[in-house]
Amino acid sequence: MNVYLTFDIEVWCNGWDDLDRVFPASFERYVYGRSSHGDYALPKTLELLSQHGLQGVFFVEPLFATRFGQQHLNTIVRLIRDAGHDVQLHLHPEWTDEALEPLIADCATKRQHLSYYTLDEQTALIACGKKMLEAAGSGPIHAFRSGSFAVNADSFEALRHNQIFLDSSLNRCHAVSAPDLLQGHDLDTVFEITGVTTFPVTVFQDGFGKDRPAQVGACSFAEMRDALWSAQRAGAAHFVLVSHNFEMLKPGQSQPDWVVVQRFAQLCAFLQQHRGTFTVGSFGEFDALPATMAQQPRAGWAATGRRYAEQAVRRVL
Repeated sequence: MNVYLTFDIEVWCNGWDDLDRVFPASFERYVYGRSSHGDYALPKTLELLSQHGLQGVFFVEPLFATRFGQQHLNTIVRLIRDAGHDVQLHLHPEWTDEALEPLIADCATKRQHLSYYTLDEQTALIACGKKMLEAAGSGPIHAFRSGSFAVNADSFEALRHNQIFLDSSLNRCHAVSAPDLLQGHDLDTVFEITGVTTFPVTVFQDGFGKDRPAQVGACSFAEMRDALWSAQRAGAAHFVLVSHNFEMLKPGQSQPDWVVVQRFAQLCAFLQQHRGTFTVGSFGEFDALPATMAQQPRAGWAATGRRYAEQAVRRVL
């Protein structure tokens, strides 16, 4: 089974007021996460992947740099590329009205999701992001993930216009993720729309029967392990895991969240140990033809119970 360790790399200022004053500290936190224990944002992620010989797919958000400068995007891309990992396009179009120069004609109001834009506007924003990343040294951009997993049918047409033929924007745990595609498509398996092959984020059933996206900050390691084995036994060809550059940090701080750090380290060690069963790589490396799963991946009740226990520990810590 092909496993994709994907990371959405974003910079936020925790609001839209006084952006220029707040940005330097926000950049330091979201990109580096410096603390007395080390740098637990992007550097620690890269370190753990390299330590276990794993390849990551880093969907990097570039539009923030239309406000603060291309040099900041260059720094992020260089960190990832120097560590030997794949850089692809992530887009949070809520930066559009903050750009110093207009990116599209209608920049008067803030629109959060890509699906709130017309086909022509989506095409223009994706083109802008692709150009910025490639100028930063990303290499050719051929894969995409929309911010907040928010896409519609127009998004895939806009990707095709930009010669981007691989996508990982669909997540059926998010209501804004392609609601117009719910009829006629199985959002649990790889499929093609308007010439673009999309790899949905894997959603499994937790020990209490609830849908759960395979996200490092939202699952116990035991749940991710159970879901990986369950998907492999069910005949899945692809398994997409998600994380962010800030998930190993405590909310609003640069201090490590040791529970999440341990989860991610355990996941990396597990995938290294079972590399004969789970092949970790980048989109486009493998045959994208789906294999029909006999059932949705599942995690056991003990694994889910572990998550609840970890959440209790995190609240105390």
